[in-house]
Amino acid sequence: STCACVEYYGKALESLIKQVKIMSIHGKMKHKRNKIFTEFRKLPGGILVCTDVMARGIDIPEVHWVLQYDPPSSASAFVHRCGRTARIGHGGSALVFLLPMEESYVNFLSINQKCPMQEMKPQPNVLDLLPKLKSMALADRAVFEKGMKAFVSYVQAYAKHECNLIFRMKDLDFASLARGFALLKMPKMPELRGKCFPDFTPVTVNTDSISFKDKNREKQRQKKLEEQR
Repeated sequence: STCACVEYYGKALESLIKQVKIMSIHGKMKHKRNKIFTEFRKLPGGILVCTDVMARGIDIPEVHWVLQYDPPSSASAFVHRCGRTARIGHGGSALVFLLPMEESYVNFLSINQKCPMQEMKPQPNVLDLLPKLKSMALADRAVFEKGMKAFVSYVQAYAKHECNLIFRMKDLDFASLARGFALLKMPKMPELRGKCFPDFTPVTVNTDSISFKDKNREKQRQKKLEEQR
């Protein structure tokens, strides 16, 4: 749903999935977008993490799966996203992830877009990759900051969802969401002000001590910290 989520999960997938080309694309990339899109089209296989910038008006051959991690804000966008697969007589699959509290979206799409859906049962024996993602955040400030920005942008996008009778902010489990983003601590943001999260355990490490792997970025950060002191 957001550029920040694409940045974070694109980076995460690069580290978690080996021997598969992972590429990311979103609206803020401007000039790089066409280059990435052209490169991806030429690949024999791979994963493209993207915002709705790729939801319509583009054609990538042989797309086997469209995975919609965030339900789109408009019902028509859902169909456009699904349309990236099964092009010109070919077969393909589309999957949207929904929380139990969001399941009425299925009926909404069925009525609004004449789009019937089937439930896919959760896969057994799924690997828990969140500890690895947390370790990545502890080892590199860039990953830590990307995760925080992604979480904030996700919550803000959720609050603006067109179907706000189905996607209700007051029902959102912020602690579970923060764990799902592998956050080391809860960010400071207006939507969380005055709330307690007993189900979320922040790391005992002082996050200010996490440094950038990029030496130049870390040098600049240390300079700013020194100025603040």
